[in-house]
Amino acid sequence: MITVKIGGSVFNDLSPSAIPDLKNLFSKERLILVHGGGREVTDIAVRLGKEQKFVVSPGGVKSRVTDKETAEIYTMVMSGKINKAIVKMFLQHGIRAVGISGVDGGLLRASRKKKLIILNDKGRKMTIEGGFTGRINTVDSTLLNILAGSGFLPVVSPIALGEEFEFLNVDGDRAAAYIAAGAGADKVIFLTNVKGLILDGNLVTHMTLDEAKSIIPKIGFGMEKKVFACTEAIQMGVKEAIIGSGIVNDPVSSALTHNNCTVISKT
Repeated sequence: MITVKIGGSVFNDLSPSAIPDLKNLFSKERLILVHGGGREVTDIAVRLGKEQKFVVSPGGVKSRVTDKETAEIYTMVMSGKINKAIVKMFLQHGIRAVGISGVDGGLLRASRKKKLIILNDKGRKMTIEGGFTGRINTVDSTLLNILAGSGFLPVVSPIALGEEFEFLNVDGDRAAAYIAAGAGADKVIFLTNVKGLILDGNLVTHMTLDEAKSIIPKIGFGMEKKVFACTEAIQMGVKEAIIGSGIVNDPVSSALTHNNCTVISKT
């Protein structure tokens, strides 16, 4: 089994060969697709008059401040507008896709982050309320396995269910890592709008788990989450985590053959 995470903004720029490539792989292998869409959430929230705020952790990870109203907008856009548009696109290409969220079947259970430690404008640590941001605790892959085993492509939006059954915003990349591990996937692929991790102007083609963990503080916003998610996936038993471009020809096949991408493995 392979889990593929595609960022919401990448879908607009996907290579024309991407869907046929996925369809070809889907005919041979069980797949799970996890999608993002943070930019669209932000755009629609602003149009609805809800200002969006972002903070940075001491580890350099940027995240959305999620109060109850933002959590509702996040759920509406991710699990409604974006998820169903992706399912429609796959169905148009003959792929039997089914759109679900991390809430369905209790797929993703998370605990609310009561407090968040962030850096203020002066680079000093401070504490704010965690709101409706979640930390994934458990994955119940029963529904995913039923769908994938019955010839369907599950398309998952990264919403989790809290301890009090509230909807929680969880990071899409980390959700993909947990889903990959929970479903027993051998590989997880993160498709983005660049070839992979670029350091000092060069593409990093391979890193061990320890190398990836040590380098996270040196990585810029956006990519640091993907590398962190890769390390989590490997630590939870996924054999290989790959960051590659979704805008190159045959992007999934390209990633699987380690062509112009970043591969992270245990050793």
